[in-house]
Amino acid sequence: MLYFAWVRERIGTGQEEVSPPAAIETVAALVDWLAARSEGHAHAFADRTRLRAAADGVFVSLDALLGPADEIAIFPPVTGG
Repeated sequence: MLYFAWVRERIGTGQEEVSPPAAIETVAALVDWLAARSEGHAHAFADRTRLRAAADGVFVSLDALLGPADEIAIFPPVTGG
């Protein structure tokens, strides 16, 4: 797992290795599972509408299916400029 911007700040780390249960099949389910890990995770993931995700460096929806070795990144919406 990689976390960026205020997501990283609320969780307290920029990355962590996790081993979710086999029943976790989507990014959204992973976020739900992670939210139960700590108060910081719960705070970071409280408003799912403010989250974006990438799997192995490619933007994906929160409904995207997880692969067995995906690197998942969670971050706030990004704007260019």
